[in-house]
Amino acid sequence: MSAKYLIASLAISFGTAAIAAPELPRHADLDLKTARLLADATLENCTGTVSVLDRGGNLLVTLRGDGIGPHNTVASQRKAYTALSTKTPTRLFAERARSNPEAANLNTLDKLLLLGGGIPLFAGKELVGAMGVAGSGGGEQDEKCAIKAAEIVGLSINRT
Repeated sequence: MSAKYLIASLAISFGTAAIAAPELPRHADLDLKTARLLADATLENCTGTVSVLDRGGNLLVTLRGDGIGPHNTVASQRKAYTALSTKTPTRLFAERARSNPEAANLNTLDKLLLLGGGIPLFAGKELVGAMGVAGSGGGEQDEKCAIKAAEIVGLSINRT
């Protein structure tokens, strides 16, 4: 075997080894169909605006109920983003932030909104997305609406 042929064979062998894709983890994620089910379940039981995000923070759906103010659209999206980012319902996160002086400036971050109504969504132990509800009568009511919709669809707000 000539040296040229051996070098070419080794280069091809090493080249194919480098091309093999690494074994990457697979994650569950909300899809549009589930996001629509969540939004519909929310508005069947409450008034307001609802936004649903996938696990990457991408907006899947926003629905605004009749007669709900336009500011609630952005509020629902920011509540969902806050719940997704912190993996915590926003009402609980806001309470924790108020009791911690070091967290006082969290409300100054552009996308966070420290008001009740945002919930993370888990399928078993895996975070799959989040939803936010705004305009249904205050943070506590917004949260109840979101939790009820998640339960109807079969998702949880905690890792189980």
